[in-house]
Order: sequence, then structure tokens, then C-alpha cells
Amino acid sequence: MSLHLIIGDKLYSSWSLRGALALDLTGAAYTEELIKLNQPDTRERLLKHSPTGKVPLLKTEHGTIADSLAIAEYLAEQFPAAGLWPQDIASRAQARSACAQMHSGFFAMRGNMPFDLSHDAPLSPVPADVQADIERMSALWAECRAAATETGPYLFGRATLADVFFAPIAVRLRTYQVKLSAIDEAYVETLYQWPAFKAWQKAGLEELEK
Repeated sequence: MSLHLIIGDKLYSSWSLRGALALDLTGAAYTEELIKLNQPDTRERLLKHSPTGKVPLLKTEHGTIADSLAIAEYLAEQFPAAGLWPQDIASRAQARSACAQMHSGFFAMRGNMPFDLSHDAPLSPVPADVQADIERMSALWAECRAAATETGPYLFGRATLADVFFAPIAVRLRTYQVKLSAIDEAYVETLYQWPAFKAWQKAGLEELEK
């Protein structure tokens, strides 16, 4: 199967990170094309690939798929043996719910804590709506752990699409130096040690030197 992922800057594009991590879970080979964001020709270049003008985009033999959640579901269908979702029905339902909540919410955290792999300073003061998002995030992670039927350091034991969707949040929590519970801090560290994430982080930080 031919898979071609179109992304934005690795330093800044949280949505692109999700696409790359989801592909990594499949174990499939794919090619990658980076289109720098916030450039005069960015939108023109993106529109050549998709009418959304956004990243990530996944080009497949079945057409171009826009949006990280749609990409994730497509990959889960195409690579069932990879187990991108938890195998247990209740766990899988919770994982899907968590990803959907992440995908469509947490706007205060996103708006006040922009994704930037190189950031290293606390948000001060922390607005009330941001703190509410942080607390909800911690509760959502706890709900995932409670639904898990496998053991391991990820939300559902082994790495799944739930971890793919929360990796950008882990970056925000760490780069803005948010104080977390021991179990949440351990989870953030797990995501930072994920080989696919480490490769993305390294490439993103190297963008600063170009």
C-alpha cells in the first residue's frame, strides 16, 4: 500500500504529529512531505493536495484523507492486525470517546499554550479555563486507565490511538511546566520516550537550526 503523509512544521504542528504517530503504530512504510506553515505560499501549496488547506493529509490508493481523526480511523481499518484501538470492546469505546473529546475540545489549553517543542517556561498566571482543561485532561486519562484491560505504561497498557491523540497535550504540559500528579507525569514521560515521538521531537528541534 502506498502511503504519503503531508505535514506542517514538526516544531509547531500538533495535528501533523498525530498523523505520524498513527502511521508508526501500523508499522507500514510511508513517505513524508513537509510544507512549512505561515509562509506566503503555504495555503497555495496545501490546496494543491486538498481543499481543506490544512495538515495532516494522507494520500492513499483510496484517495486523499484529511483530518487526523479520519486518518486514524482509516489506518485502524486498513491495518487491523496492528491493533491501533484496544481489543476489548469497552476499552475501545472509551479510547474512541477520549480521542473525540480531545479532537473537539480543550480550546482554552490550546489557545493559551500553543504547541511548540522548543518552549520551556510556565504559563503565569494560569487562566481559570486553562486550569479547568488541565484538570479535565487528568480526569480523562484516569477514565482511560480505569477502562484498560491490559497492563503497561500507556493509557490502555500498550500504545494505541488514544496515546497518539494525547501526545501533543503531553508536550504542552511539559513545555509549560505544568505540575502533575505522579501518575500523569509518568505517562507524559512514557510518551516522551516513545521512539516515534523522540524521532519527531529531534527533527522538530533541528528545524530551529535551518
